[in-house]
Amino acid sequence: MRTLFIKLIFIILIASTGCHQVQNDKKRAAPPGKNEMADLNRYLIQKDRERIQNYIERKNLKMTETSTGLWYQIIKQGDGSFFSENSNVTMTYDCSLLDGTGCYSSEKLGPKRVVLGKSQIEQGLNEGLRLLSPGAEAIFIIPPFLAFGLIGDRNMVPPRAVIVYNVKILITE
Repeated sequence: MRTLFIKLIFIILIASTGCHQVQNDKKRAAPPGKNEMADLNRYLIQKDRERIQNYIERKNLKMTETSTGLWYQIIKQGDGSFFSENSNVTMTYDCSLLDGTGCYSSEKLGPKRVVLGKSQIEQGLNEGLRLLSPGAEAIFIIPPFLAFGLIGDRNMVPPRAVIVYNVKILITE
């Protein structure tokens, strides 16, 4: 019985010391403040921009950057009015990562039909399609903050991925 009592006291001492250590670790690892988060975001956006510019140079593309950070090149201009809010757009597409890894394509999944401003598509793709009209073809390079962000799509697009869309507009209504 005395041995059991000593073991119990020993376990309590170890447990209380361990809890104290966890509390001290929490005090040391304070979450970053707003300024640190803003600095980190600026840093990540700059690194993504550098990766995109390197890709554009390697592929010898003639891209334009929008004020939001979307990069685009119109390969073939379409006919008619540019798409806007609530436009129905049907397109063939190929979506890949900067390293060429394929993610999604209309060849495997069929043409994609979206309603601009209503469909659940990447913000950058929604913005890019508004630069086009029926029959157009374009390349969009979409940084993570306009695509799937810090977590990816939890399927084919990894966290913090820059994605490249090659699109061809087929049908509009």
